[in-house]
This record gives sequence, structure tokens and C-alpha cells, in this order.
Amino acid sequence: MCNDDWLNHLRIDVTQLLARNASAMSKQTSYKDDTPEVNAVSHPSKFLDGEAIPEPIKLNKEKTEFTKRIEDLLTHLEFDLHSGKIWFGGQRMILSHAHALWRLREDIESTLGSDIMQRLFFRYGHFAGEQDAEISKKLRPEGSWKEVFLSGPQLHAIRGMVRVVPDKMSVDFDNGRFFASFDWHNSFEAAYHKKFHGVSDKPICFSSLGYASGYTSSFFGRQIAFKEVQCAAMGFDHCRIEGRPLEDWEEETDLERFFNTERLNTELFERRSNFDEIKRQNPDLRINPEGFFSAIGESPSFKKATALMKKVAKTKATVLLQGETGVGKEVFAQALHDASDRRSNPFIAINCASIPTDLIESELFGVEKGAFTGATQSRKGKIEAAHLGTLFLDEVFELSSRAQAALLRVLQEGILNHVGSYIDIAVDIRVVVATNENLKQAVAQGKFRQDLYYRLSTFPIYLPPLRERKQDILLLAKFFLHKYADMYQKNIQGFTDQAREYLSLYHWPGNIRELQNVTERAVILNDNHKWIDASDLLLSNIEDNSMNANKLRVSAESGGLQHSSVDDHSNTALATLFHDGFNLEAFNDKLIRVALSQCNGNVSKAARLLNISRAKLDYRLSKLN
Repeated sequence: MCNDDWLNHLRIDVTQLLARNASAMSKQTSYKDDTPEVNAVSHPSKFLDGEAIPEPIKLNKEKTEFTKRIEDLLTHLEFDLHSGKIWFGGQRMILSHAHALWRLREDIESTLGSDIMQRLFFRYGHFAGEQDAEISKKLRPEGSWKEVFLSGPQLHAIRGMVRVVPDKMSVDFDNGRFFASFDWHNSFEAAYHKKFHGVSDKPICFSSLGYASGYTSSFFGRQIAFKEVQCAAMGFDHCRIEGRPLEDWEEETDLERFFNTERLNTELFERRSNFDEIKRQNPDLRINPEGFFSAIGESPSFKKATALMKKVAKTKATVLLQGETGVGKEVFAQALHDASDRRSNPFIAINCASIPTDLIESELFGVEKGAFTGATQSRKGKIEAAHLGTLFLDEVFELSSRAQAALLRVLQEGILNHVGSYIDIAVDIRVVVATNENLKQAVAQGKFRQDLYYRLSTFPIYLPPLRERKQDILLLAKFFLHKYADMYQKNIQGFTDQAREYLSLYHWPGNIRELQNVTERAVILNDNHKWIDASDLLLSNIEDNSMNANKLRVSAESGGLQHSSVDDHSNTALATLFHDGFNLEAFNDKLIRVALSQCNGNVSKAARLLNISRAKLDYRLSKLN
């Protein structure tokens, strides 16, 4: 039994967080607006990829306050009691002691020096700001760019670091201009510095300053450096920061001091372009035993399979690949051929289940002209075409009794006869077969020849299902993500922590093939976000206790915790789909295309997957041309 009495003491001071609205409104009298109001760009994605705003935009007296209250952000903060995790916007969070963080800061300064401490805490804040810039775009997709951008100061407050009150902001990227100033109240860093050291002679809010620079730079796709022009630790009533493009500062900024600006420029340029080359998978995460073949996986069962393949690769032994549908049997067969001495000769793959029973013999062994009705000319079969190479027979269980007998002769004697001919033809082939059936059981039931079974099982290799390769799931998902992000020209860098959790928890009945299709679909559905979220995966029946009574959310009214429901989770996932420009018909068309892709173009299967009739899907397809 989980004792959650302690959670009753966890409370977010919503009154203080919401007070920023009143504070911001009271500060508006100090702001001078010299330009007329210009309508905001409708969606932040139009601005985030580096497109210039057509006209200068300033926050005027009526617009300086937070136009969105903080409640909608708070509802995304979730406490999963069962798994010991805290989630916010799909990313995992931690609840840490402010005093412990301050002690760490003090220890770093005393052992490594003040410069190292400042650098580490600034960078820590910068990385947090980068993450929140992506979260803000996802949590408020329907807002104007101003509403979305101002989520950052609110997120900064939710973290308990500081209460932010916007003062001035003027943006004109068409001419390369940006200026913003914010007031900080209740800074964690300033409060602890005064508590332990008294008044400072210089600004000391390094992590919060890094957060502001990281958030704004990541949001707008260019380097924006903030400076703390006054600090509460110096005796002022509150802190104040000002931000400008890095090149507009005459003196050196902390962003320059603590970051390699050339490298940072490169990273920001990649964020602004959807056509940049995405970094390929880390080669250290790939199996590559002495040039045998490069396969993605680290799990013991997978390594065992690759080790067996390495041993048998240079031989002529018949290999039986056993495993469920979708585990990658043909990929392994191709790799086995590529690692053999036959790699310069043909690799012929044939799926026995895809060929009608009355045609399987002619397809495999060839046919003579006139052997049966429709045989208008003589032609070679797949076995003969694979001479000196490798023949891969998938779903070998589907072979007819006659075909099984003929295949046994090829394996024993290296001789075949065309259908309708008694002329012996010598062939030299390496045979690799695969099946998802239990051939031994099929032999016992009289459904498969026993002598052929023993010939085929000379060297059996079991390919484990994906659910037995838990540690490989994220490696494979990352590989497919980069593949399809490149294919569809999208700048997606990875999965959120919650999406990674869902990928690991899912059972994957379709194995690697299903993972590949799910990842492709998620890339297609992802709309200008840097990360694939759990809602993009559209996975069902996940064995996750985070969607039950053990999951708590912050009440936007009281700041306390309350139980979450499955309906809340579903509504949140659906809400991420809606933004300015959302088109239901276009979204339905995307779903249809993904369903067809997942079913390899089979319309009937796609209709069943979408739970609609074949006729209705045909109608939809006709509208898609």
C-alpha cells in the first residue's frame, strides 16, 4: 500500500504564480509604446524556423501582461506514485531541495573556483531553458507567438526559481532587432545568497540568467543574450534582466563566456532549417563484430543470434531462422549472404506464402514450355537463378508436399528438374529458410516432411521478439526516427522522456516491423516539434500504471494534488493536435496514408485497421486522387 500522506504537504502557491498578472498590469504605466499595435503571427511555428516577422512588434500597454493564465500549464504537471516519476509536458522532472542545490553551488565554488561554478550553473539553466522552449510550443499550440513565448517566464516560475514579470519587449527580426526586459521577484539564488553571505557586490543569479538566454535563443532560433542589470542580492528590491541579440552587446556576455559561440551558432542554425543533415546514430550503440555486419542491438539474446550467424556465415550449411513475424528474418538472411563467400553472387528471396500452391513448383524449380496450360515458354526458377549465391525461403512451412520433396532433392544432391522435364540441372546454392511456425510440431502432426525438417535445421538460429529485447527498443526507434525524419525533411531530434517510456512499456506484437511503422507515423504526425511525444505514437493497451489512480496532477485552483483520470490523459493528448491552421480533413487524409503504408498498400487491411468499411475507404481514396 502506497502511503501518500506526505503529498498533502506538497503545494504549489498558485496565488503567487497568478499574482504576476496583477504585477504586470501595474507595471504597464512605465512602458512607453512608440509604435502602433501589430497583429501577432498566428502560430509560433511560423516564426521558429527563422522566418522574419514582417513588421516590428511591440507589447503595448494593453498587451504587456500574460495573456494566458498559468492554469493550463499546471495541469500538465503529473506525479506518478507507482513508478516514482514526475512528468511535465512529456519530459521527466525531479523535485529537488533548493538548499541542496545551493550547497552544491557552494561546494563547486570552493573546490573549483567561482568561474567554474558560474559556468556550470549558467549552462544548467541554459539547458533547462532549451527544454522548456520546446515544451511551450507543444503545450500552447493554438496561441500567438507572444502567448507561446511568454509561457517561458511562467514555466520558470513553476520550477520555483523566480517569479517573472514582463516589462518590455520589441521584436523585429526582419531587421535583426530584439529587445526584452523582465523583472524577477523572489529569486531562489538571490534569497539564498543573502541568507548565507549577505549583500553581494555583483549579480549572482547565474542559473536563472542561463535559463532566460537558453529559452529565448532556442525559441527564436538565434543567439539572444540576457544580462542581469540589477540583482536583489545587491540590495535592490528585485532583479531585472535585459536581452538583446548577442552581436548587439558591446561588452562580453555570460553567453559568450560560458559557451563556445561558434558551436552554439551551428546548433541554432540546424534548428532553423528543416533540411539540415540530422546526426546519425551513435556508432557505439551498434554491433559490428569484425566487419561481420552492422545490426542494431545490445540485448544478450540478440548478441547470441549475431554470434551464431558469424560462426556459420563462411560455411555452406543450411540455416533455419526461427522467430515471430516482423523480427527481421529477411534482414538477417541478407546479412548472412553479405558475410559469406557468395556475396558477389545473387541473393534471391521468395515468400512461399505469397505464391499460389499450383504455381509454387514452377516458381521455385522452373518450367518447360507446354508443361501446363499457360506455360507458353520455358523459364528458370528462383533456385536456378540463385546458382552460386543464396536462396532465402520465407514461410517455408507453406510449401506443398511435392515442392517439399523437390526441395529435399536439391538440398541432398544439388539437382533439380524443371516442371514438365526430366533433365537434371545441377545447382550450387546456399539455402536459408525462415518460418514463424513450429516445424518440429508440424512434423509430429504430419504437416511437414520429417526428412526435410532435419535437412533444413542443420543450423537453427532463434531470432527473439522485440519484447525480449527491451534494451534494443529505443536504439531501433532512434534509428527509424532519424531515417524518417530525413526522408520527410523534418528537424526532429528525439523522443520525449514519456514517449521513451511508452515505447519501452508497449508489448510490440508486430515486433520490429510494427516499431518501424509506428515511428514513421509519429514523424508524419509531428507538427514542427523538436521531439516526438507520447501522443504522437498513438499506442494503445500500454501496461502503464501512470494512467490509473496512482497518478496525481496539480490543481490549478488550489495548488494541491488531485487524482488524474484516463479521460484527462486522453483529452490532453487530443488537445495537442489542435492549433491554428488545424484541418480535420487533412488530418484524416494523413491517417489514411499512414494506415495504407502500415498495411503495405492493402486497402482491405487498412480499412480494418481504421475500423471503417472497404467502400468508405475507397471513397476517401478517390477524394485523395
